[in-house]
Amino acid sequence: MRVIRKYANRRLYDTQQSRYVTLEDLRRLIIEEEPFRVEDAKSREDLTRTILLSIIIEQEQADSEAEVFSNDLLAQLIRVYDMTSPLPLSRYLEQGTQLMLEQQKRMQSQWKQAMRNTPLEFMRELAEENMRFWQKTLNQPGQVDDSEDTTPSEGDNRDTNDTNDDNKPSS
Repeated sequence: MRVIRKYANRRLYDTQQSRYVTLEDLRRLIIEEEPFRVEDAKSREDLTRTILLSIIIEQEQADSEAEVFSNDLLAQLIRVYDMTSPLPLSRYLEQGTQLMLEQQKRMQSQWKQAMRNTPLEFMRELAEENMRFWQKTLNQPGQVDDSEDTTPSEGDNRDTNDTNDDNKPSS
């Protein structure tokens, strides 16, 4: 697990890469699903949660159209903290969010697959398949399927209407 140290001057230092990082750098680590821990440089206290909340605040302020937390939702979350027996909201939100992200990935994958197989692409593939079939067929002249030839040959003296018991298979 990558360790990020937070110094008194509020700077974040990535111990693995030996360089200072920003909240945006940490956001990219989250998107790439790279695990990390943020700790205080002196006390080694875990500050990860505080930094994650800072990243969320930055995201919420950066793009007002992509707000996840409305004022009403934030007020409701604050009320949850004041309940005498708080709801198991954390687990519910984690599972719900995980399910939503998995469904979104699956939908994006299906959309990409659908875009690869547009109607024009499908028609092109079908035309190519037909072309291969006809090329194969036309490049093999003179071949006739014998199973369709039901007329007796000249050397065949049998009468096709003969019901003689000699030609019947024995039981």
